[in-house]
Amino acid sequence: MNAAPAIEVPVHIPGAACRVLVGRGLLAKAGTLCMEAGLRGKCAVITDDNVGKLHAQTVLDSLRAAGFDAVRLTVPAGEKSKSLAAAEDLIDGMLDAGLDRSSFVVALGGGVIGDLAGFVAAIYQRGIPFVQIPTTIVAQVDSSIGGKTGVNAKAGKNLVGAFHQPCLVLADTDTLATLPDREYREGFAEVIKHAAIRDAEMLADLDPSAPRESLAPLIARNIAIKAAIVAEDEKEKSDVRALLNFGHTIGHAIENVAGYGELLHGEAISLGLAAALVISERQNHLSREEADRVRAKLSAFGLPLALPAHLGTDALLAAAAKDKKFSSGKIRFVVVPRLGAAVVSDDVTESDLRSAIEAIRA
Repeated sequence: MNAAPAIEVPVHIPGAACRVLVGRGLLAKAGTLCMEAGLRGKCAVITDDNVGKLHAQTVLDSLRAAGFDAVRLTVPAGEKSKSLAAAEDLIDGMLDAGLDRSSFVVALGGGVIGDLAGFVAAIYQRGIPFVQIPTTIVAQVDSSIGGKTGVNAKAGKNLVGAFHQPCLVLADTDTLATLPDREYREGFAEVIKHAAIRDAEMLADLDPSAPRESLAPLIARNIAIKAAIVAEDEKEKSDVRALLNFGHTIGHAIENVAGYGELLHGEAISLGLAAALVISERQNHLSREEADRVRAKLSAFGLPLALPAHLGTDALLAAAAKDKKFSSGKIRFVVVPRLGAAVVSDDVTESDLRSAIEAIRA
């Protein structure tokens, strides 16, 4: 049986044409689709040593069959590769391979690879095009869309980066079949976040037992949410794009203090969402029933709701204070007064954060 046609998701970001396709079999069509996107010349396929073993050859063969001079560059899997040192190594590899200003980058992997490869593309020769081929749930529904690229600093996540929009995004749902269960489930933290801030009805449609090959419509639905928000506020100059940070202020702090790798991104964000729900209930009139709907869905996907005891509150607050979501020392915290309608609040204090962190220890 032939796979269903790919779903094309409209993305309208001013000055940044981007074609987004979701469906099966897209890896093998990467070369043709890159040609259709107007790309030419040499390219670097940047991946990690896990994804590379599974999917890099298919992408390289497709690119080469379409006439591209493609080279594969590989970094170790994991958050530790999202660093300036890794970016420098990749740039050296691209220079050695003879990539120039007419070349492009293909990011093949999860959120770490997308952010890292996109950042490298943004700064190489003052910026060259790049293609996102996300292979995880979190990358397909969230990080591959919107043009935020970057690496981590010792102080926290994504503190070094650039806005650089991809010219093509290929979300091949066949890649989800190769994900270990934990990595598969963690991506649904971002899906549940999208439901909480913009599409409450989607919560009822999230089924942990749904076959992975059936997820293209759900992924497309999430991409549409993210793309609409980014189109309205690409560079976070108003509070619109900031709404995507629901759960991320404390979530990123948890990820940082735990040490990158102890908790997956989605697991840390699940805990951040739990804390943000506490604040939304206490200060913004979110009903207990609605908050419990979100908690129940996180739990259904095996995502954590209780903060590990060894992560100290003072350390988490110190990490949160260095987050880029603070402005002039003031917290810009996203809350949900009701599901599907998030706002940015300037009324959340450090004391409120402390209280919410303690509440999710129970």
